[in-house]
Amino acid sequence: MNEKKVENEITQSDVEKINKIRDNYSKLKNEIAKVIYGQDDVIEKILICIFSGGHALLMGVPGLAKTLTINTIAKTMNLSFSRIQFTPDLMPSDIIGTEILQEDYNEGKRFLQFIKGPVFANVILADEINRTPPKTQAALLQAMQEKSITVAGKTYELVKPFFVLATQNPIEQEGTYPLPEAQLDRFMFFIKVNYPDKEHELMIAKSNPSPLVNNIKHIISSEELIEYQELIKKIPVPEHIYDYVVRIVRETRPPLPEAPKWLKSLVNWGAGPRAVQFLILGAKARAILNGNYLVTKEDVNSIMPEVLSHRILLSFHAETENITSEDIIRRLIDEYESKQQ
Repeated sequence: MNEKKVENEITQSDVEKINKIRDNYSKLKNEIAKVIYGQDDVIEKILICIFSGGHALLMGVPGLAKTLTINTIAKTMNLSFSRIQFTPDLMPSDIIGTEILQEDYNEGKRFLQFIKGPVFANVILADEINRTPPKTQAALLQAMQEKSITVAGKTYELVKPFFVLATQNPIEQEGTYPLPEAQLDRFMFFIKVNYPDKEHELMIAKSNPSPLVNNIKHIISSEELIEYQELIKKIPVPEHIYDYVVRIVRETRPPLPEAPKWLKSLVNWGAGPRAVQFLILGAKARAILNGNYLVTKEDVNSIMPEVLSHRILLSFHAETENITSEDIIRRLIDEYESKQQ
């Protein structure tokens, strides 16, 4: 009986809202599919991340419509969108804004006026975030964590809701500044964007996305999105799901006795407690988007690669054997399932 224990109860009003979220989620996907072809899984993961209130890092080669995807999603939610192209000469003030000396000719006085930067938007696309120096990366990552910025001792709150969707290019790594593990940990999801299949690529060849983007319908408002985010936190989680999440995350840490022997030579550092929080929150979001009232193991497993892959630091031995963090996650899940049988 303890296995079924949950910590929250949802009301009839919550049930009605969940049904509405499910319907809106279906409408969102249909509207986005008018512009973006062959990236259903990527769109699902981005939407889960946004409804969870988290930030995502997208990895993919150029030309896979990462910018178009994010812009389209922002339009369906009537969110303000800002794209920042990260370059080696980009400065923190180019992101957060700067103070400009102004003059009041009536009173003959000069004063400093803060001019807001592109970070003051609902959805920030940080394009090729690894192409700018750490000082500029840190300026954005501080905004992600605090949801505010401080300039000349004065704090400015960012608009709500606030999301950073950053991209990285897996090729042309020369002259880049890889994000440190501590900064990678601030991204809820690490999403890999792959090539579309042949059928969808033919659709891309025959389409012209520009007019389609302009005709995108607003499915939900920013106020509704904030309301949905609060509801997601109330979704009940069975006790055995908590145990499962904590067990898998702890097994990624080589120094702990819970870690399997085969993992110790493949991983230098495992996921931290933030991974546990993000797995639970993301699973709640996935459950509610699909119209469910309780988190299941399927919800957790669906987002586990996106939450854990960038939090597992592989050893040199793993790299030489072409073993990826996804391989390790998959094996941990399979071993757990086999022990339950």
